[in-house]
Amino acid sequence: MFGFGRKDGGGAPEVKASATGRLAAMGSAGRAVWSSRDTGTLTRMGFTGNPVGFRAVKLIAEAAASVPLTCADHEGRLDLHPVLGLLSRPNGAQGRGEFLEAMFGQFLLTGNAYVEAVGPDGLPLELHVLRSDRMAVVPGSDGWPVAYDYTVGGRVHRFRVGETSPICHVRAFHPQDDHYGLSPLQAAANAIDVHNSASRWSKGLLDNAARPSGAIVNSGEGLTQEQFDTLASEMEAQHQGARNAGRPMLLDGGLDWKPMGFSPSDMEFQKTKEAAAREIAMAFGVPPMMLGIPGDATYANYVEANRAFYRLTVLPLVAKVCEGLAYWLGEHAGESLTLSADRDRIPALQAERDAEWSRIASATFLTDAEKRRMLGLPPAEDA
Repeated sequence: MFGFGRKDGGGAPEVKASATGRLAAMGSAGRAVWSSRDTGTLTRMGFTGNPVGFRAVKLIAEAAASVPLTCADHEGRLDLHPVLGLLSRPNGAQGRGEFLEAMFGQFLLTGNAYVEAVGPDGLPLELHVLRSDRMAVVPGSDGWPVAYDYTVGGRVHRFRVGETSPICHVRAFHPQDDHYGLSPLQAAANAIDVHNSASRWSKGLLDNAARPSGAIVNSGEGLTQEQFDTLASEMEAQHQGARNAGRPMLLDGGLDWKPMGFSPSDMEFQKTKEAAAREIAMAFGVPPMMLGIPGDATYANYVEANRAFYRLTVLPLVAKVCEGLAYWLGEHAGESLTLSADRDRIPALQAERDAEWSRIASATFLTDAEKRRMLGLPPAEDA
């Protein structure tokens, strides 16, 4: 009944006929391919090669660089100070905005920002932002940095750390590294790969007339090899690519065209790309609404999203970088200094500051001196 013990070779092998004649099956399967996680690859894939990452970094860096800064010592706020003059023109090639944008940009791309001090002892004459991908920390026997190696043009220049370091190193929090920070690009690396792959898929779809492939069905006799090759070359030359979109197809000899529509997974591909874009924006702390990503209803309007962007992303970044920069410059100048954002001069936060000023001004139980102190103003006699 089941053919056990039956001898082979008793009859001709079974041959199955097909109405389509030749059949070519194409598919893709296997494991996902992820890009390398080194600094250079992440910068190319996530910044120069990804519009979401590029815009997120530019948006944060430009906003942070434009934040007005105040300088203060232990006695109070200083309207004039050599540090403010140095930051207004850090070097001969850069102004304040370009210098700070480069510093914030390096911090966002790599999790580290390095600034070189140029000049004799005391307050530096010039400040230069160094590329983070070229810098290496040289730890001592106790684990603390004793030098910084900067590699350029195949040569290594060593900055030795003495009583005052010639390098200001500001790094982001990294739970598994004692010397280098963790960048948002590293946290968003998988989402960047998904977004880039979706963009390449869309490009391939456009190259093939912006629609999925179909199938030519042969209901007559089978095609010879020569006929098959001729048909394939004519299809590629006359009906593939955006330039040939919509061109009518002439079929004869029992050939018929059967279009194949999008599968449900294909239709979800754009949503996958948008979800990856939201993950990239979330890693950088930018509201998706500000990057033009649809489907985000976290904030009622753009003004509210912009206010949250400054409160939760820009100002904490400015505070962290300026704290490290002020301490380092204070060591060179031989005094204790603080650099902080001047919230009163940030347009995005003006409504909040107006409300705070009105609330404090109407507090009758506070003296004028207490009100001025709460608002960060100097005493009346020094105003």
